[in-house]
Amino acid sequence: MAVGWETIQVDGKDMRVYVGVPERAGRHPGIVIAQHGPGVDAQIQDAVHRLHREGYVVAAPELFHRQPPDVDPGKRTGLLRDDEIIADINATVAHLKRMPMTVAPLGIAGFCMGGRVVYLMACVNPEFKAAAVFYGGNIFKALGGGPSPFERSAGIRCPIIGFFGAEDTNPAPDDVKKIDTELTRLGKWHEFHTYNNAGHAFQNFSSAERYRERAARASWTEMLAFFTEYLKRGTAA
Repeated sequence: MAVGWETIQVDGKDMRVYVGVPERAGRHPGIVIAQHGPGVDAQIQDAVHRLHREGYVVAAPELFHRQPPDVDPGKRTGLLRDDEIIADINATVAHLKRMPMTVAPLGIAGFCMGGRVVYLMACVNPEFKAAAVFYGGNIFKALGGGPSPFERSAGIRCPIIGFFGAEDTNPAPDDVKKIDTELTRLGKWHEFHTYNNAGHAFQNFSSAERYRERAARASWTEMLAFFTEYLKRGTAA
């Protein structure tokens, strides 16, 4: 099994991707992981390793690659643009499809700003067959021109599972209810889980203040079962 950094091209520019590829030949389901605000850090790399050990081909692109290295970390998310995010994730999907093994079907998971990316990509790329949103904030906000992810909801073509904290403020419980109501109105398959005594970033083990072990373990287990149901069926070599 191999896990490490690779570099791919997006619009003529280099983008690093943290990739995990099983050694066994044949067909494997794939998962794209959308980073959170701190980048493709220890938590995101750990998620790649954990899903890789479950038999997935996994790829986590560095979405801040267009930004100068001296940008204030607190401002990096605000400099992203939805058209560039879409291009980066689509380039990551294309990279998975160029691998010598067959990588299919594809899912996507993301944390914090990455949860927003997951929702956005579920709306615009029908190649994703399952999507897992972890406390995705700013789903009602567009980055750059064009509609927000929420305004694109009619384009969703895959089941979505969502994990949220009852004490979060972005998305707040009322935001989650609004998204739930809209997806129900549109007839989109979705399943949302909200955890008590948990706020934003409860999966982030790097933050003692935010991490909540019970919510982290429960949501990860639910996500694995979800991806097994929608991605692993029919993928035997």
